[in-house]
Amino acid sequence: MREMTTTFGRSSLGYLWAVIEPIGVILVFTVAFSLIFRQPPLGYSFPLFYATGYIPFGIYNTCQGKISAAISQNKALLFYPAVTYTDVILGRFVLISLTEMTTAFFVFGGLLVYTGSQVAEFGYVFAGFGLALMIGTSVGLCNATLFEIFPSWRNIWRILSRPMFFISAIFYLFDTLPDDMQALLWWNPLIHIVGTLRVGFYPEYEAPYISWLYVILVSLALMTIGLVNLRSSNKFIINN
Repeated sequence: MREMTTTFGRSSLGYLWAVIEPIGVILVFTVAFSLIFRQPPLGYSFPLFYATGYIPFGIYNTCQGKISAAISQNKALLFYPAVTYTDVILGRFVLISLTEMTTAFFVFGGLLVYTGSQVAEFGYVFAGFGLALMIGTSVGLCNATLFEIFPSWRNIWRILSRPMFFISAIFYLFDTLPDDMQALLWWNPLIHIVGTLRVGFYPEYEAPYISWLYVILVSLALMTIGLVNLRSSNKFIINN
C-alpha cells in the first residue's frame, strides 16, 4: 500500500490515471489520423494499430520513469538495516508490472471485442510485454543511481528521451521508412518491441527486422551498469 501511495500518489485518481492515460492517447491518435487517412498502416482498426504502438512504449516509459525515482522517493527506508535497494526496486517493479499488465489487458481486451479481432500469436504478445518491462527496468535502474550521483543528469535525460515517442514506430510502420532511416532506428530497442507486439496481433504482418536477442543484451548491459553503480555508490547515496 505504501508503494502504491509513493508511486501513484494518495488520490485514487493517481492509480486510475495509469489506465485512463493510454486510452486517452489512443483515442486522440485515432481521431486525428482517421481524419487524414482512410485506413491505418496495418489492418483496418485505427485504435488497435495505435494501441500496439503506444501500449509497449507506455510500459517502457512508465517503468523507466518510476524505477529511476525509486531510490530518491524511498531514501528514508534505506536507513533501516532490513531494507535494501533490491527491496525498494523490486517492490516498485512488481507494482508497475501488475498495473501495466492490467491496463494492457483491459485496453486490448476491449479493442478485440470491439473490432471482432483475435490474437494471432500469444507468444509474441507476451514477449513484447516482457521485453518492454525488461528494457524499462534496465534503463530505470541505470538512471536511479545516476540521478543521485549527477543530479544534472535528470534534466539531460529528460531532453534526450523526448524523441523516443517519435522514433519508436508508434504511429507508423518501421518497414515503410527509407532504408537509411531504418538502418539508424534499428538500434532503438523499442522498434523491436513494437514490431514484436504487432506480429502478435496481425497474422499478415511479418517483421524480419526484430531481434529479441538485441533487446535482451542491451537490457542486461544497462542492468549490469546500474547494479555496479548502485553497489559502488551505496554510502554516497545514503549520506546525500
